[in-house]
This record gives sequence, structure tokens and C-alpha cells, in this order.
Amino acid sequence: MPKQRKTIGIIGGMGPAATVDFMQRIVLATPAKDDSDHLRILVDNNPHIPSRIAALIEKTGESPAPMMIQTALGLERQGADILAIPCNTAHYYYQAVAEAVSVPLLNMIDLAAQRLSQNNPVYKKVGLLASTALQLTQLYETYCQQRGVEVIYPSAPEQNKVMNLIKAVKSNQHHSEQVDDYYQVANNLRVQGADCLLVACTELSVIGFEGETVLPHFDALDILVEEIVRIGLST
Repeated sequence: MPKQRKTIGIIGGMGPAATVDFMQRIVLATPAKDDSDHLRILVDNNPHIPSRIAALIEKTGESPAPMMIQTALGLERQGADILAIPCNTAHYYYQAVAEAVSVPLLNMIDLAAQRLSQNNPVYKKVGLLASTALQLTQLYETYCQQRGVEVIYPSAPEQNKVMNLIKAVKSNQHHSEQVDDYYQVANNLRVQGADCLLVACTELSVIGFEGETVLPHFDALDILVEEIVRIGLST
């Protein structure tokens, strides 16, 4: 009889395409010869969780925390042994959600900061490709600075290009010119002193990096996927 593996619960819908991309990455990262070798994943791809952009940037929307908590509790009731949130910005509400459930909630931002600080060579200045909400809340600074990693953001005009792309991906209306601008923003972070790049928005993870970048790059979503597979396969 196969050993019992952990069931993964995904608090999704932020946004929907990013959640589907996250699930696909978990499947592809799992060493499997047959269906039964894969992880059991419970997904609530809930697009009705209030907008993080409206709540944190525009200051016009309600907090996503209550519905995130409701979603997490539902996944726990269905049998999830461990939870994950495939949205960097939503980690602003991480503590509230973690305290509401009795199963572990993985912290993607902490995992990403840990990876940067443990890399060989160690990176000291990371260029962050993310929603403006992360800059406003300084979520990555909280975890990176205590590990000796400085966070660098694009200039204001270039950050506007990043946000426009994020919004376009959410509406499935992004185009090649926006993607080219995004790649240029990424490469320009070297001029500002970055020695590596971190993709820290799951809409940007959907875009990926098709071409070469002038700096080594990481994706927080991939780091979360690796941890989920590691824990999920443990017994």
C-alpha cells in the first residue's frame, strides 16, 4: 500500500490564470511515472477574493483577508494538510490567514528571501519585479534585509509599465510590446545595482522570461513549487 502523502490546499484566484499556472508547475515539478505518483491538490480558484490592488494601492477596496480566511478554512475542512497562496501581494494578509487555520501555511516571500541569501554566490542586491503594492508594504524588505539582501525597485516610470502589464495579464489582454518593455525594465535594474532579479508577481510568472536577461533571475512561484513538492512527497 502506498505511503500516505500530504494533501496540498491552494488559496487561489489571485489571479485565476496565475493559479492555473501554479498548478501546472506543481505537476511538472513532481517526479511521477503514473497518475498515482502525483500529489493530491485541493484548489479554491476564488476570483471573488477582493482586489489587492484596490485595497493596498488605490485604497478604495475592502480587505481580502476575510475571504482568504474563509477559503483557507474551507480547504482545511476538505482535508488539506498544508496551504499555499500563489500571490505575492496577498502575503500582506499572511499572518491573519495563518492564525485562522490549524494547518501550516507556507510563506512564499520568506522562502524566496531564504533562497537568495543561501545561494552560492550569495546575492546582496535583488531587483524586484512585482506589483507596486509590494513596494508600498515593503513585504520583501521585511524578510530580505534580515538576511543581508537589499531590495531594489524599478524607477517610477518603469514600475508603471510593470503594473500595466500585470493588469493586462489579469484581463488576458497583454501584448508583445508590453512584454518587451518588461524585459527592458528587468535588464535596466542592473544599472541600479541589482546583482540578480526576482519575479515576485504571479501574473509576471505567467509571462516568464523567454529571452536572456543580463542578470541571474529567480521566480518566487518556482521556489514555492519546489517547497510544496518537497513537503508533499514527504510522509
